[in-house]
Amino acid sequence: MMNKKVLPFLIPAIAALVFFFANSWGKNNDAAESKESKILTKIGQYLEIAHFSPKPINDAFSAEVFTNVLKSLDGDKMLLLKSDIKELEQYKNKLDDEIKTGSSNFSPALQKIYLQRTDEVEKLVADILSKPFNFNTNEYLQTDREKADWPATEKERKELWQKKIKYMVLDRYASELDTRDKNKDSAKFVYKADSTLERESRERVDKIWHKSFERQKKKATEEEVFNNYINVITSTMDPHTNFFPPVERRSFDEQMSAHFYGIGAQLSEQDGFIKIVSVVSGSPAWKSGQIQANDIILKVAQGSGEPVDITGYETQDAVKIIRGQKDTEVRLTIKKVDGSVKVVSLIREKIDQDESRIRSVILDNGGQKIGYIYVPDFYMDVNGGTNVSCADDMANEIVKLKAQNIDGMIVDLRFNGGGFLGEAIKMVGFFIDEGPVVQVRSRNNSNQVLRDKDRGVLYDGPLAVMINEYSASASEIFAGAIQDYGRGIILGGTSFGKGTVQRQLPLESTSFFNKGAADEDLGSLKITIQKFYRISGSSNQIKGIVPDINLPDTYEFTESREKYEKSALPWDEISKSQYALWDNAGIYDNVKRTYQQKINSDSSFKIIQNNSKWLFENGKKDINLNLNAYRQNLKAISQVVDKSRENLSLKNPIKAEYTKEDQAKIETLDKDKAERYKAWLKNIEKDIYVNQAKQIISEVSSDYKLSKK
Repeated sequence: MMNKKVLPFLIPAIAALVFFFANSWGKNNDAAESKESKILTKIGQYLEIAHFSPKPINDAFSAEVFTNVLKSLDGDKMLLLKSDIKELEQYKNKLDDEIKTGSSNFSPALQKIYLQRTDEVEKLVADILSKPFNFNTNEYLQTDREKADWPATEKERKELWQKKIKYMVLDRYASELDTRDKNKDSAKFVYKADSTLERESRERVDKIWHKSFERQKKKATEEEVFNNYINVITSTMDPHTNFFPPVERRSFDEQMSAHFYGIGAQLSEQDGFIKIVSVVSGSPAWKSGQIQANDIILKVAQGSGEPVDITGYETQDAVKIIRGQKDTEVRLTIKKVDGSVKVVSLIREKIDQDESRIRSVILDNGGQKIGYIYVPDFYMDVNGGTNVSCADDMANEIVKLKAQNIDGMIVDLRFNGGGFLGEAIKMVGFFIDEGPVVQVRSRNNSNQVLRDKDRGVLYDGPLAVMINEYSASASEIFAGAIQDYGRGIILGGTSFGKGTVQRQLPLESTSFFNKGAADEDLGSLKITIQKFYRISGSSNQIKGIVPDINLPDTYEFTESREKYEKSALPWDEISKSQYALWDNAGIYDNVKRTYQQKINSDSSFKIIQNNSKWLFENGKKDINLNLNAYRQNLKAISQVVDKSRENLSLKNPIKAEYTKEDQAKIETLDKDKAERYKAWLKNIEKDIYVNQAKQIISEVSSDYKLSKK
């Protein structure tokens, strides 16, 4: 997310620095020609020379990488033994030397131990699952083992795995008992005894672990372990600096250009589970309203077919069965962050970028018209083939809404993870006359103020901006500028807190140095090169944008923001830019003073906040492996989740409608696409947060009209 004009100057500058400093790095002649050696040394050079705030690649950095590598491979400390850690500690302060010489002994040593212990644990798990479990005793599974030590003996390791496997069987056994209880009176239901359900649950878990161990051993190749090692090195600098091996780099490029029929969700594999990373706006997963980031997909069924348990699958294998033919049904068994399990039916669609563009509606508030604009991303066509621009789309929506004589406007940036900086700057310019929008600092402490240079304001009425914990980067730049100018009122939850900029750099031998060498695809490095600051001088990093009025939501207590990343760059501030508050900034003062009290006393928001806190704290507790206690806890979770859902949806939906121009366009669309537009509109009408924003901006509008008299 950076001005494209900077790129041609940036790349040669980095190239020159890398070439100049290359001689300061040692050479290992035996490994100099290997692909791994080239990647290792080039990554190290780029990190020291191009990173915004590089940590010195020394013994301290080596020790940090060592710890992070072990965490990445055995975060729960249940695979390796304490003796393994002691054996590997000979490399703890030598990894910096490996980076500089390009000769890695640590990665092969780690791979050897990892494969050995995986074979041992695979046999251990099979033995544990060969015997029935007793679920009548009280014993607890430790959910957080970050501060625990590695097991000293194989006996200690077996005790840890015994509880973990027992929990997995218990989870499925409890689910089967619930299913039996609900269907026992059905004529076609086949009743099974407790012992049968327990055995079948063990058999299912055994299949899961068999697949998982096979996958782990396949993934633990010398290349994959090395790639993981490199990625840990890069992310130790900061969480947004990452290495993309050639295959992943090509896959990413293909995904950006190819069309497919699916659900519109990005997936990743974590600890044997397929997890939702993000949901594409406008996609089937998004429209369902039932799938969010961090959900786990347990099973996949084709239409009415038998569900396939995908625990232990690789991401690409899971994707193969989730994608399919157009308009076909796929049923996902989803485990939510709060522990509840549900089946979600989705109809596969073509996933296109144009499904995720800005759109607007008019909200009715007792005769007042409030314009609502949804901004999913700060997008643009980087190839220039279609002239698609988020800012241009925004301008068109503003013009359409103004033609309807709106009394106020809402810009919704919830779940907007950012995008192109230039688009955010242009969009801020629609609401201010001219002036600075954001400051950018490079590693040499040189500052650049990026401004809106266009005189004039496209919309000068009351404005509210909605954000939440997943509003990041360009979203925070937009919201921060609006807040600093006093141009609008910011509503929702504190934003993500990402105030850094990355640039993807290729590692090919012909890119920067070794000119004339044969082309070799080494992958690429996405590296943090700059930091953003508000015009007030405060960084968005870590702190994010604190709303003027906080609206409690279900994400309030999730540890998903930037501040929870241990390697995140710190917050700081620089000198403020010269700018003047908006002339009518005072119209928001009354609402800011009084409305937070209304929210704090609102029963629905109290329930949402209290339930979110309870679910978070309950998820941190050790798990009782007693069947009755476990089922009681599942019941409690279900009740809390149902209560929250009940309060998240308006009992009396607000009235929302498209502009006449958009409605005419929708009537020309095919039936399925038209239905999607209508479904999106219904979601807006039931959204309690949009309703609160509508009421708040309506109050501001009244004060604004009085100030104009």
